Amino acid sequence: MDRYEGLEPKFLQDFSEAERRAYVEANAAALRALLPADLVFTNHVLMGGPVGAASGAPFRVKAHGSELEYSMRGRPELGEWARETLARADATYVGSEHIREVLADVVGHTDRVFDVPPGVDIDRFVLQDRGAALEDLLAEARKDPPNGGDERLPDDGNAQRLAAFLDGLGPLVVYFGKLIEEKGVQVLLEAMRGIDARLVVVGFGPYRSTLESLAPSRTLFTGPLEHRHLRHLLPLADVTVVPSIFPEAFGMVAAEAAAAGSPPLVARHSGLAEVAAGLEEEYPERFRHLASFETGDAADLARKLNEVLALSPAEHDVLRQSARQAVVDRWSWASIARRLLAPV
Repeated sequence: MDRYEGLEPKFLQDFSEAERRAYVEANAAALRALLPADLVFTNHVLMGGPVGAASGAPFRVKAHGSELEYSMRGRPELGEWARETLARADATYVGSEHIREVLADVVGHTDRVFDVPPGVDIDRFVLQDRGAALEDLLAEARKDPPNGGDERLPDDGNAQRLAAFLDGLGPLVVYFGKLIEEKGVQVLLEAMRGIDARLVVVGFGPYRSTLESLAPSRTLFTGPLEHRHLRHLLPLADVTVVPSIFPEAFGMVAAEAAAAGSPPLVARHSGLAEVAAGLEEEYPERFRHLASFETGDAADLARKLNEVLALSPAEHDVLRQSARQAVVDRWSWASIARRLLAPV
């Protein structure tokens, strides 16, 4: 559970009925003070949906896979509350076809459900040449505050460590995300053992020490990095791997990497498969198989990585340009905003 200074966080499923009512009313009162509005957009089925309903304004709801899987599944009273609330909403948005299926499974039939994935800031994540990207990355790393033992901050000394690790030529593979078993980083580490490339692992989590013990040489763990770092690290990466072994609502990591010109290689399942399909539509036919690999299969991942890393500079440039175009056409903030605000 995330920590918040001065607050006592609680899981949705641990709220008493009285606490739920108090939460909804307090937030709805704050929302009503801001009305009138043409539309209230609420985040999370519970408890964003009930807050929107209690505001008295027209409202739409964005459903998230995490709430459905971790808080609501197997709890019929929460499913019923959600079903009653969504029946009153103008629209319910899901990030992928996978989450549409999860919503139906957990909540039951819901009318007016629309697939609208999250968006990517294509003006922040852009193609960048290697020299400028490395210079900018190191400049951002030099701004990092002292870590002080906080796993949520970048590791101390990252500027010097990244400068030494990224010096010179040679292929670079990147992973960024949580360091938990479900994200499948262990699959990537196994695949990398037979590959002549460097690997940067970005993120924090309870699985980090285990992953560090499994990592082959030429692997650098940085701790978590912010978008200000990642927008410059990703253009340096020949490929970004998303090896999750647990269902994902959408592949935001893959979409951000693609926007920055680092072709994503994703485990083909759930929402990640939908990202892979979007990339494949944009890739030349001869490269389409390089968008994904079989979930949990380190050998298949290694084969695909070797193929990507063996591309000529001209071929790799086609791949990176195609990956970015897939994002611009499908997942830019502007295109997503239009879909969210469209009449229903």
